[in-house]
Amino acid sequence: MSDVRLIERWLPIAEIGIESLRERTPMTPFPAPNRLHVWWARRPLVASRAAVLASLLPANADHDAFLHVLGIHGDPMASRRRIDRAKRIGERFEGEAYTYKRAFSYSPSPSEMAAIRRQIGSNISVLDPTAGGGSIPFESSRMGFKSYANDLNPVAATILKATVETPQRFGVKLLDEFDEISKKFVARREVLLRSAYPPEPEKNCVATNYIWARTISCPYCAGTIPLSPNWRLNGAGLGVRLKPHLGIGPGTTGRFCSFEIVTNISEHSAGTVSDGDATCPFPDCARVIDGDEVKRQAQAEGMGDQLFTVVFKRRIETRLKSGKLGKPRWERGYRAPRTEDSIEADIAAQIDRKLPEWEALDVIPSEAFPSDTNDDRPRQYGMPLWRDMFSPRQLLGHGLASEIFRDMVEEDRLAGRLTDVRRAAYIYLSFSLDKLRDYNSRMTRWHGNREIMVNTFDRHDFAFKWSYAEMVITTDSVGYDWAIEQTAKCIKELVELSTPTGSKDGPLFGGEKVAPAEVVISSKSGSSLDHIADGSVDAVVMDPPYGANVMYAELSDFFYVWLKRTAGLVAPELFTRRLTDKQSEAVANKAHFKGQKGADALANRDYQEKMAAIFAESRRVLKPNGIMTVMFTHKDTSAWDALTKGLIEAGFIITASWPVNTEAEGSLHIKDKAAANSTIFLVCRPRPADQGDETTYWEDVEPLVAKAVRTRVEEFQKAGITGVDLYLASFGPALEEFSRHWPLKRGTPRPEPLAKRRRKQAELFEEEFDPYAVTPEDALDAARREVKTWRLNQLTHTKGRGDLDATTSWFVLAWDAFKAPVFSYDEGLRLARAVGADLDGQLIGKVCEKKGSDIKLWDSATRAAKNALGPADGSRAMIDAIHHAAHRGRTRTLEAAFDLLKDAGIDGDSQFLAALEAVLEVLPPSRNFVGFDVATGDAKSAADDFDALEKLRRLAFSDKVDEPQQLSLFTEEAA
Repeated sequence: MSDVRLIERWLPIAEIGIESLRERTPMTPFPAPNRLHVWWARRPLVASRAAVLASLLPANADHDAFLHVLGIHGDPMASRRRIDRAKRIGERFEGEAYTYKRAFSYSPSPSEMAAIRRQIGSNISVLDPTAGGGSIPFESSRMGFKSYANDLNPVAATILKATVETPQRFGVKLLDEFDEISKKFVARREVLLRSAYPPEPEKNCVATNYIWARTISCPYCAGTIPLSPNWRLNGAGLGVRLKPHLGIGPGTTGRFCSFEIVTNISEHSAGTVSDGDATCPFPDCARVIDGDEVKRQAQAEGMGDQLFTVVFKRRIETRLKSGKLGKPRWERGYRAPRTEDSIEADIAAQIDRKLPEWEALDVIPSEAFPSDTNDDRPRQYGMPLWRDMFSPRQLLGHGLASEIFRDMVEEDRLAGRLTDVRRAAYIYLSFSLDKLRDYNSRMTRWHGNREIMVNTFDRHDFAFKWSYAEMVITTDSVGYDWAIEQTAKCIKELVELSTPTGSKDGPLFGGEKVAPAEVVISSKSGSSLDHIADGSVDAVVMDPPYGANVMYAELSDFFYVWLKRTAGLVAPELFTRRLTDKQSEAVANKAHFKGQKGADALANRDYQEKMAAIFAESRRVLKPNGIMTVMFTHKDTSAWDALTKGLIEAGFIITASWPVNTEAEGSLHIKDKAAANSTIFLVCRPRPADQGDETTYWEDVEPLVAKAVRTRVEEFQKAGITGVDLYLASFGPALEEFSRHWPLKRGTPRPEPLAKRRRKQAELFEEEFDPYAVTPEDALDAARREVKTWRLNQLTHTKGRGDLDATTSWFVLAWDAFKAPVFSYDEGLRLARAVGADLDGQLIGKVCEKKGSDIKLWDSATRAAKNALGPADGSRAMIDAIHHAAHRGRTRTLEAAFDLLKDAGIDGDSQFLAALEAVLEVLPPSRNFVGFDVATGDAKSAADDFDALEKLRRLAFSDKVDEPQQLSLFTEEAA
């Protein structure tokens, strides 16, 4: 096998990025591995396949053939330009933008696979030591390589088996077995659960969802308060009005609210909870209840639940032109609760009857929610046990499902029917039950604009829901029927994707059979893979945990406590612990260091050490000429620093890096946030034995780092990498150069950081300060400075402008990088360091404010209102003159704004013109210039500044400052 790999010389990052976004775009079905079971932060399949193949193929591999094997059979860049143009000019895209199916759906033909084997040899093996949801081993096995997939977490390991191993092993037999047991399950469920859901009063109507509010008692008037931040039901204005019943006055019984459905927003009642504080809705009280009292009641008495809306669907008969009955149409409706809907007493009685038996047989979770966790909201709001996350009726349904599952497995065991394929089918049935728990807990919500339920894990946390939605799980196509149907579709697609035949119709319909690749699933620490021999793996491809980004073990306990009572009956070897192992997990979990000084720093160090151990184990099992490709997505420099230290400590150097856009713009985790969209591929090799004997000085290497960044940054931008991702993309080449010259030290000592000299922050610095030490963060700082200079030159591209001052540079680059007015304080601090500004002393309180752990940029109106504008002549910072002019233009006239600049004597100043040019390139454009609202929410006021400044430019500076280039993106010509 060639020693230099394709990924070390070339990777089609633009094409892979576009296909990754296409794979994950909302309104199109996600790939089956993503839909089978919740797991957090999965990488796209096409990006995973690219990482695996490019890490194995020689550097001289045919580029067109590589793209074809990936499934990219057209020009995705041209298609994306068509879509972007339609979006920018505010038009609805018509027709198919792409000329081929999504890349992940393509399985390479036997002839293609034979060509790959001729280049790289046979008996190829690939390891992913932190496999999670399984994208990498799934694609590795689809390519016919022996795939080692490991994850410490048993929930992930169970998902890996069901995603990577089982479909290849059993094929279509799985569908038959799953169909048989799921039908039996549904039939038994019908008998036990039908009475728990009252029929709808109107003919041809069936309930689909109940919407509930959590409740507390008002400590001032004794009224029952239904808690909801708003009472909106849909985007058309439908909502709820509260009808308070006052009893005979404050402190008496009979104080409660009933509800009525109203059609106009003006008729909605005001929300009864905001920022954790409740507001009493009874007009003779109307007191605010402090959030601490809300939590006290939740923990002492437990919150209540009050039904306030029933969502139903109405069957509408249709007729064909011939007069015959056509296919019925279903129409959504909403109604207020009736007395007949209140069956809580009956449900409670059923729970009381079943609970002793369930606890004796261990049918439902009895485990407590952990106290040493990063997200303690369930305990704070009165849910100390995992089963408390479900309302009584939800718990009844989930408990009965677990009981039926247990009975069916035992019956099959006694009858000798519990074959390997049937065990696998039960695993998939347990996933169906988990899907219902994800969509049927007190942690779900009703999405008014889309009129759908949103699942428990639409975010990577246990965000508390004041009001929640419940599925009517006995309604056809809504509850178990829907979950089981979804699982069956996933099984079918997984079999089709993982057993390639070269037939366009897929293996379910015949075609050439291919022997399945060997798959080895393990559930242990990635630092101790004792089942894999030394020097036996051709490539390690991994998507490791991202520092403190996701606490996988903490989140997965939600499923683990149920899976060990279902899947654990047929796969007991994976479910031996009370809860998942959090101590061994490679994440920056500050909960492990609660009460200790510098918990964040200790958590980062723990993450670094655990990742170093995983990397060291990966080096052990790699062949001498093996490649390790690490896929990493994080905008926090501390995570990059920890990861790189771990790589270096394990004896690796970085030989190449590539940024790939992998995150869908519509993802809730990144939508309207200054978040990273890109995954950086870091290509690593074991450090040569002769490197590391002699220390190199950082002062000699820093210019090489800057040059490496400068050489690559334009290439990244042309591939569609922009904003904060452009800074992240620069980290790769910076770390490449850094790792090549390790070990490093300073020739000149650096000054002690100011923060260390501040006593209140001294606790963050556990280690003694070493003025000669060099860390990966030094390389990242150098990269950021280089991108800053390069980007500012782009933004002030005409007439040879003078340099921007530090404050204006920071403001411009913050908008350019983050594309949002709100972003992380830490990232703002690093950007300030790159431009030479003092964030706390020079910027906060003048052009922005600190809000918690975030920074919020101010527009001209906010700065004026806060009396934060500096001199209009720009003597403190030219952004002051820009904002003076924008505010004058917004509140008075453009002529008045121009007069202000003339009076200040800067209407011809080169620095002012450069600042105006740069600001107009980065602020969101206004409706007046693009025909629709680009900016919403907090960014809307910045668009108002753009509107005033662009009108001013056209009035007075069109001969000195060109039209913003960003406006050309919104024109037809930009296509």
